[in-house]
Amino acid sequence: MSDKRRITLKDIARELGISVSTASRALNSYSGISADTIKLVKDYAEKHHYVPNSIAVNFRKNKTQTIGMIVPELVHPFFSAVISGAISRANAAGYRLLISQTDEKAKNEILACQSMIGGNVDGLLISIANETTNIDHIQEFLDEGKPVIQFDKFSELLDTPKVITDDFESAYSAVKHLIDQGYRKIAHINGLMAVQNSIDRFKGYKKALEDHGLEYREEWVPHCKSISEGEGLEFAKQLMNLPQRPDAIFCITDLVALGVMNYLKSAGIKVPEQVGVMGFSNWKISEVMCPSLSTVDQHGFKIGAKSAEILLNLLKENSQGNHETYKIETDLIIRESTLK
Repeated sequence: MSDKRRITLKDIARELGISVSTASRALNSYSGISADTIKLVKDYAEKHHYVPNSIAVNFRKNKTQTIGMIVPELVHPFFSAVISGAISRANAAGYRLLISQTDEKAKNEILACQSMIGGNVDGLLISIANETTNIDHIQEFLDEGKPVIQFDKFSELLDTPKVITDDFESAYSAVKHLIDQGYRKIAHINGLMAVQNSIDRFKGYKKALEDHGLEYREEWVPHCKSISEGEGLEFAKQLMNLPQRPDAIFCITDLVALGVMNYLKSAGIKVPEQVGVMGFSNWKISEVMCPSLSTVDQHGFKIGAKSAEILLNLLKENSQGNHETYKIETDLIIRESTLK
């Protein structure tokens, strides 16, 4: 037998003069196979560097040992951390992660789901796109008996476990910090109100104002479509040119806050003396801004790891789980941009 190719189970059976089924059972130490035969087969397999054909094994089990993961963006500090957390748990359990991005487009999400269904992934981790309203393409996984975990951005129309940030409490704490620092006219650059985390952050912002007797003004709450640095800059310009301009801005992400800071600097408006700025996510960039940015740490790695852990447990139990929501606690990171 040539040593240039990987040996197969058939090769072991032929060389030892036993059946393929006996060789397979011996490698798996089945009861009913003698200790001598088990030792003979395992010794031969080790000597000749036998590697089981995982594709064939998984095909027989109707499993691919692959998990699908769909995110809005791959090159994004938060989602990169989420992906890293999911990979760490999946790899430890012998699973691979098949990752796709949507660019926040519903059509891309549908295509990604169709591809993963066609590739027979064992389950799905997904943060839905901002454009997604119809969830039939995700429901298809559940209809086929495959577990789905939603994380970060989710749809209430899907009966799945969810792993999320406590956006309401996080936003409330961020705005309360601004109030404690003496800011009284606080704006909020938010996302689309069709997206749950934008809704919850807005509610937390507004409740903090109400609880502290501060004014809420609709013109102080513009809504981003793409959650970009450019939108942050443009909305900061609009806010600073209002007859009643705010003295602090709570931003839906650090990237939006970066745009805000860039505009304020160009306009000669001092941060934090004249306007306080608060971000959300705790990207690395927030540490090196000048001044450094106060923000909310979402712990993306923990979200990814917890999402994968739940999915792996459901696969082990051959279950789809329930509607339980797992909230990952955040931390308020106080830096120069809000300390008067």
